[in-house]
Amino acid sequence: MDENKMTTTEKSPPTPPPSSRTHARRWPWIVLIIILVLVLFVGIALITHRHSEASASGKMGAGQAVMVSTAMAQTGDMGVYVNALGIVTPVYTVSLEARVAGQITKVFYQEGQHVKIGDPLVEIDPAPYQAAVLQAQGQLEHDAALLKDAKLDLERYSEAYQSNAIPKQQYDTQVATVEQDEGTVKVDQGNLDNAKINLAYSHITSPIDGRVGLRLIDPGNIVQANGTTPLAVITQLQPITVIFNVAEDDLEKIIPAVHKQKDLTMEIYDREDQNKITTGKLETLDNEINTSTGTLKLRGVCSNEDESLFPSQFVNVHLLVNTLHDITLLPNSAIQRNSDSAYVYLVKSPEDGGTNQTVQIQTITTGVTDGTNSVVEGIDSGAVMASDNFSRLTDSAKITVRPAGGQGQRTGHKKDSQ
Repeated sequence: MDENKMTTTEKSPPTPPPSSRTHARRWPWIVLIIILVLVLFVGIALITHRHSEASASGKMGAGQAVMVSTAMAQTGDMGVYVNALGIVTPVYTVSLEARVAGQITKVFYQEGQHVKIGDPLVEIDPAPYQAAVLQAQGQLEHDAALLKDAKLDLERYSEAYQSNAIPKQQYDTQVATVEQDEGTVKVDQGNLDNAKINLAYSHITSPIDGRVGLRLIDPGNIVQANGTTPLAVITQLQPITVIFNVAEDDLEKIIPAVHKQKDLTMEIYDREDQNKITTGKLETLDNEINTSTGTLKLRGVCSNEDESLFPSQFVNVHLLVNTLHDITLLPNSAIQRNSDSAYVYLVKSPEDGGTNQTVQIQTITTGVTDGTNSVVEGIDSGAVMASDNFSRLTDSAKITVRPAGGQGQRTGHKKDSQ
């Protein structure tokens, strides 16, 4: 029994001490911490290296010249405009309606045709009205013959009465008969004239020079006198007017200009205010301000020889109220603005005879603009300014002027006066 105990004891593995088990558990964590520290050091080293390269590159580029386009301040004239939204309105618009009833026998006009005063447009069957004229004319001739006979009797009665051959009552009766026949003849003449007018109304002609719209009635239809459906619509296109509203605050510019020059020039632009369509003259002002909108209605007229303006077309009106002479003008592409003022990068000539120039920030005061140029104060005519690459420019920065026609040249914009 002692031998069996001894054999079991010899085969059991030795138990490791507690300190060895603790070291075995800590070792993976130590390796992980070392790896994290190495990664951290490598990342810091890469960031530091890249920052050093960027700083070096910045220092190398700091001395390089910036290529820019330039613009020059010039002395010139500029118009002062009042801008408004307008609508094209014909001088005359006529909706032709039938004055007599009847059947449409002919339509003479073509849709969109230009017509003159007196040109035939529509014909209503004239037969009933020709018959009415003939009837009225016959009645007139009948009653005129009776009047003639009554006047002959009156002459005979007059001689007989003077000879005391007939009583005065008979003579007076014949006088009244003549007067009655004269009245009848006048009524007949009026009926004849009315019948002729109705006959004329059956031949409808153009009352104005203008353009006919789309056809509204076809031959064969019956129309009523003074009906609700027009037979044709004619609008005058040459000349044509433009009606527009201006704010009452602009009247202090417009009224003195009107007193000085009655026919103020107005320039008509398209709905987007990009392209100039034509020019015209201010014709008149309304007699009161609209209190609900605070605006005054004005009307101008354009010759519209090329028919570039169309009735009910929306346009932008630029009314010239003044012209400034001998002022300094600068392209808007060269003007920069901050929260306080406007400024430019004034190009300075190299003092050392080198090829690089420098720019200097110069504060300016801006005035009226026409969308392309602005009136400026604070610089002289002939001064040269940078007109692009502003994000890379600073005060005293070196520049190289881009050759004329090269990339970056700026072009003018649409007219948008103040």
